[in-house]
Amino acid sequence: MLNTLLLPLMFSMAGGTYVYLCVPDRRAQGLLILTLFQLVGAVGYVMQPTLELLMLLSLHASVVLVMLVRHLQAPVPVAPGGGERS
Repeated sequence: MLNTLLLPLMFSMAGGTYVYLCVPDRRAQGLLILTLFQLVGAVGYVMQPTLELLMLLSLHASVVLVMLVRHLQAPVPVAPGGGERS
């Protein structure tokens, strides 16, 4: 199971980091996809629990957690014009 999930989880961490840093307007969607990858990995761990897969999932979860917390602490951008109606 580790061989099956290693590349997708590593790719999701790399892709999620790219989306988080370079495409700020799509951060929420990227974090949702990372969370779904974490759930797929958890299902794989339930099917075949190994220490290596647990370490990979722990690394992935910590990356997702750090990005999610930083996203939730970031200030919300204000729309141009201050939202006033004329």
